[in-house]
Amino acid sequence: MIRHAALFRLSHASGSAEETSFLAALARLADIPGVGNFEIARETSPKNPYAFAVSMTFADQAAYTGYNDHPEHVAFVQTRWLPEVAEFMEHDTVALV
Repeated sequence: MIRHAALFRLSHASGSAEETSFLAALARLADIPGVGNFEIARETSPKNPYAFAVSMTFADQAAYTGYNDHPEHVAFVQTRWLPEVAEFMEHDTVALV
């Protein structure tokens, strides 16, 4: 299983209509085939510069590749993620235990 996660900060003001719109668009990625355990979370630690986290799991590399290449994901990255995310850190892992 692969866990894909990204911590991110938007260029929009907290609580704004733009923030709400972005998060709603992000949530629609959960409908892409192969995506499991999809979650969007708000950061609560003052030690972390990111405001949100999104995470999901994939059964294997083929499912993860299918998600990355899916037209809805590609369009989201181009039209929403790149122009609206101010800063992010991606985190892809496979459990050791």
